[in-house]
Amino acid sequence: MKLQLTLSWKKHLWLEMKKDYFQEIIEFLETEKKAWKIIYPQEQDIFSALNFTDFEDVKVVILWQDPYHWEGQAHWLSFSVQDWVKVPPSLKNVYREIENDITYPQHLTCKEGRLLDKQSWNLTIWAEQWVLLLNSCLTVEKSKPASHSKIWWQLFTDQIINTLSDEKENVVFLLWGAFAQSKKPLINEDKHLVLETTHPSPFSAYRWFLWSKHFSKTNQYLKKYWLKEIEWIK
Repeated sequence: MKLQLTLSWKKHLWLEMKKDYFQEIIEFLETEKKAWKIIYPQEQDIFSALNFTDFEDVKVVILWQDPYHWEGQAHWLSFSVQDWVKVPPSLKNVYREIENDITYPQHLTCKEGRLLDKQSWNLTIWAEQWVLLLNSCLTVEKSKPASHSKIWWQLFTDQIINTLSDEKENVVFLLWGAFAQSKKPLINEDKHLVLETTHPSPFSAYRWFLWSKHFSKTNQYLKKYWLKEIEWIK
């Protein structure tokens, strides 16, 4: 299996990728493919989130648990979907909160979670601004959510979070929901900003997420350290 990873990340993760548990991940995926199981994403896209956003440039981290598991839905950035795919409810609530939190010109405002100019729900516009959209598990079997949640991916992605915390400063970590918040011990809060709230799922968004103001708080923090703010909607 040929995994494509940029040099920026290789120099921080290559020792981790030599460990036995990572080789077990690769062996598992190869066995599943030989059994004609459909695995998302294709091997060249497994590290999409990392390859979009170089280690040295990461300013914000948004963590999610599991990749989308339907054909054509995802492109392996957390919460993001392909252009013109029906928007998932959690992502719709993310955009509702952007509207609640930040005022935009009229042609970029939201209504009932839908941008009036029909902007796509593809979050590469964030990744291009150094927002790391990281799934805790990097693969999934078609139509089977969380099917790869127990094959050591979390050990690997936990190391990514820990390495970012140790080797960088002034990164904003957005922890939405109990699962993401369980990663808080990996982050040095003396060096970074950690913002926590409920998950944007329809089951929990109205408890706190829709009034969390995480998007403006992120930009305020970046501005404080002379870092370019994120254009959450372009």
